[in-house]
Amino acid sequence: MSARYIVHIDMDAFFAAVEQRDRPELKGKPVIIGSDPKSGQGRGVVATCSYEARRFGIHSAMPISIAYSKCPQGVFLPVDMGKYLAVSEEIFAILADFTPDVEPISVDEAFLDISRTHHLFNGPMEVCSRIKMRIKNELGLTASVGLAPTKMAAKIASEFRKPDGLVEVQPEGLQEFLRPLNIRKISGLGEKTEIILNRIGIKTIGQLADTKPEKLTSLLGANGYHLHQLANGIDPREVQTRGEIKSISNEITFEKDTSERTVIDRTLMRLSEKVAGRLRQNRLKARTITLKIRLTGFETYTRALTLPESTGFDNAVYQTVKKLVDEFDCKGKKIRLLGIKASNFSTPAVQTEMFSTGPKPNDARTEKLHQAIDKLKEKFGDDAIYRGTSIQNKK
Repeated sequence: MSARYIVHIDMDAFFAAVEQRDRPELKGKPVIIGSDPKSGQGRGVVATCSYEARRFGIHSAMPISIAYSKCPQGVFLPVDMGKYLAVSEEIFAILADFTPDVEPISVDEAFLDISRTHHLFNGPMEVCSRIKMRIKNELGLTASVGLAPTKMAAKIASEFRKPDGLVEVQPEGLQEFLRPLNIRKISGLGEKTEIILNRIGIKTIGQLADTKPEKLTSLLGANGYHLHQLANGIDPREVQTRGEIKSISNEITFEKDTSERTVIDRTLMRLSEKVAGRLRQNRLKARTITLKIRLTGFETYTRALTLPESTGFDNAVYQTVKKLVDEFDCKGKKIRLLGIKASNFSTPAVQTEMFSTGPKPNDARTEKLHQAIDKLKEKFGDDAIYRGTSIQNKK
């Protein structure tokens, strides 16, 4: 049986971190996201809070009135779910660049199975490092990451060194990692079950693992056997991917903001290749192509164009976004980030290219060419082959 590499991604103080990113004057201050505290008379709860606020004993789900009494000098902000969902979409677009096997848990949390793709990025830990780096560089946020052979262990590992942590649990060290931990670390083990187990002297995962499953079943029913399995590191649960794919996107943040057209065009070509490649990988073709531009200062704009016919070819995507860039006014500012999104999908069929500069899409040889290129990239990585224009621009 081949090794499993499960990753758990958990954004750090997500809502509050987004607000601190967008409003630099809030950095270093206790920020509490939730309902209006009304000078201590509010009736709602805390959605989340910054790490500065947590030093005052504030936490999620705490009554907002108590949070106010603990930290009246804090900055209390309402939940801006539209903003957070938009950032969440950007996070999941980054995750999708590393594996198609992504299971969203919430807007700021996900499981990934990188067992099939880690070899493209020089190993599992390199995947985790790259994900963290891209989230930080492209979105100005931090994520904590756990890597383990099981979902439960990966989730626990991601909590170990928050914020901005990265913890790996290797298969041979799984039991050693789990045994000293409190049983409440087991996902799904609630307060009532904890009380029952504590009564018979079970407080750690190791003690739970050493208890006969028959005894646990007599106390907890079928759940007793399940918990015994988890305590022994037996967690065969698979990463459950999303059902229907709504869009496919790729983004890149420049090391330095740029207005150089050759750099912009080269980047658009590489992004087009990635997006079109993923369309073909999922046997999809898209009619709507969206360009995303983020300027210096995090000003973000999108421009979209719906094509007469759906496409899954690099050149059609590239020519579309190139046209959108040509028509976009940067107002004298440099570009920080470029992104391409394909949507409005159709299943594979005969398609017609919008532009005559590339190969005819109904040519069987073109289909075979793209399949050959995709296989090379799958085996040797994205840099295994370049288009002629890409090579020219790299000089």
